[in-house]
Amino acid sequence: MRRLFGSVRAQATLGATLVVAVALVAAGTAVLLALRISLTEQAGTQAESTANRVASRLASGVAYGGLDLPEGEDSPVQVLDAQGRVVAASEGLERISGTASDEVRPKPGPSASPTGDGDGDGDAGDGNGPDGNDQDDDADDADDENARDPGDISEDVAYSDGSATVNGDSTEYRFARVGVDAPGKGELRVYAGAPLSAERSAVGTTTTAMLIGFPLLLGVVSGVTWLVTRRAMRPVEGIRREMAAITASEDLRRRVPVPGTHDEVARLARTTNVTLAALEESVERQRRFVADASHELRSPIASLRTQLEVGAAHPELLDLEGAVADTVRLQQLAADLLLLARLDAGERPGDARLDLAALVREELSQRVGDRVPVGQELAHAEVAGSRGQLARVLGNLVDNAQRHAEGAVSVSVRVRDGEAVLAVGDDGSGVPTGERDRIFERFVRLDDARSRDDGGAGLGLAIARDVARRHGGTLTVRDCPAGGALFELSLPLAV
Repeated sequence: MRRLFGSVRAQATLGATLVVAVALVAAGTAVLLALRISLTEQAGTQAESTANRVASRLASGVAYGGLDLPEGEDSPVQVLDAQGRVVAASEGLERISGTASDEVRPKPGPSASPTGDGDGDGDAGDGNGPDGNDQDDDADDADDENARDPGDISEDVAYSDGSATVNGDSTEYRFARVGVDAPGKGELRVYAGAPLSAERSAVGTTTTAMLIGFPLLLGVVSGVTWLVTRRAMRPVEGIRREMAAITASEDLRRRVPVPGTHDEVARLARTTNVTLAALEESVERQRRFVADASHELRSPIASLRTQLEVGAAHPELLDLEGAVADTVRLQQLAADLLLLARLDAGERPGDARLDLAALVREELSQRVGDRVPVGQELAHAEVAGSRGQLARVLGNLVDNAQRHAEGAVSVSVRVRDGEAVLAVGDDGSGVPTGERDRIFERFVRLDDARSRDDGGAGLGLAIARDVARRHGGTLTVRDCPAGGALFELSLPLAV
């Protein structure tokens, strides 16, 4: 089951079908309920009309035998006196339920007189029959009915559901009860029924139509949702296939197809291509890094090996100072490569608070043998980060300035626009405008700094910029007022 509904297409189809099914069931139930109520009210209105018509004839003094009650199963009528006895009923009425009496024929006696003149002593309508006046407190006689004047028809109509058998046919009915004070007959209750067969038939027909139509409609919804989702997901499948092909071929120059729409799928394709481009650039940069590192390591290792081999064969020719210099260079290069590897792995700089001016003062005091003296102009500025990494940035910037300065190197710390700014300047030849971004790339050295003694490995400035970015700052270069290059490290102040 999980595999069957594992695709977005299947889940969307199932979800849409369930939502429509719930909506259809709710709407169908509401329609059936409203239809049933409407038809039931219509039957009640019809029954009330028949009951009012019979009550009007009784109020005008018509005898029971002259009521001309409706015949057949369309509207059975039953008239009860104050004691609940049947005094008149429709012809053909064989059985009835849902009214105050289950009797269908008037019992013999004065109350059932076909003339309905109401003059006999036992007339049920005069209130003075053998049962006496105390019998008119029947539970079905309301106080407002007792207060009616002769000839009045009650405005209160009561409804009930029941059944009746007329001429052998049994049907469900909606009964309406109307009270009337007939002259000479007393309080009477007229029950008239209207068949509910139309309501039952309409509800049954509607239910059948819904049972047939709803599955068909759900099938149409499922099919349309499946096709629409398939069409919408087709570009996604194309992106998936292309990504699988790129993974298999390891060719990061390829790009996924971008549909000619402006929806989420098109944005996904464009974002995927941007990611592929960044990944291609990263892999290419890594390849260049490995190649450059191999080249940089090969030279000092080859030189050191040559010197050691010569020294082994001819000890008197051993260049000990050159061997030590090559070893130191290898050590520095290995340290630089290790630091770059940690930075590429996302090493966090930490959040220790430190005084940038104190750090500069301490680091500069430990430098010995600098070719050019270093001037200082330091102001208090607290930053957060790694003391070791920031000290490495300062050392790389000062080393770079020492290599290119003619007679002066300056280091300053100040606060500017809410940032701590560490500036290292020299009075050398400066950095050409077109090279000011390239010098921060790894293993990049300008033409006049490619010698083994002066050029370094070309990693110092790259490390400095990477550390600056890890600390949320920037490292830029511009012209120094003294005529050389001015490197500025901007870091957010500690809060």
